[in-house]
Amino acid sequence: MNPKLINFVMFQVGWFACVLSAANGLPWAGALAVGLIVVFHIATAEHKAHEVQLLVLAMVLGLVFDSLLVSTGWVSYPSGMLVPGLAPYWIVAMWALFATTLNLSMSWLKDSLILASVLGAVFGPLSYLAGQRLGAIVLVDFMSSMVLLAIIWALVMPILVFASNRFGGARKPVQLGHARELNGVTDD
Repeated sequence: MNPKLINFVMFQVGWFACVLSAANGLPWAGALAVGLIVVFHIATAEHKAHEVQLLVLAMVLGLVFDSLLVSTGWVSYPSGMLVPGLAPYWIVAMWALFATTLNLSMSWLKDSLILASVLGAVFGPLSYLAGQRLGAIVLVDFMSSMVLLAIIWALVMPILVFASNRFGGARKPVQLGHARELNGVTDD
């Protein structure tokens, strides 16, 4: 079976598991599901240490940015908060889950940091909106939160795509500018 398709399906399963379990007061269940997906992802990665670096970077960025949203009152999480003012553990797990897609089902973004930024600005906030609609999060001031999330994701997405080029372990890490060449695209 196609690894990119498996990755896409596993991401969807993990995302819904996290959001729905958090919405129902069982955030540990979704985090456990994501943990299993991440373990499978790392176990099947070509360069495990590189992929772990990418996932850890995504988790750190997620912890910082989502904690900023929580501590400033823009976003509220009804469950999974271990420390007041910090992002809940299940949302940090979702950042690792998202990072599993960067070298597989979303590898087509590797050639364009600008496209990554634009798509991050659009789809990052939509993911949070979906989480709110399912009851896992509360966007306290809806319009302001959506704008702030668009800005954050417009910045974070190219950082993660750049990092996936540098640290990606699902396939050999590449330097920017060489991704097109490795994908069989040449300027000849």
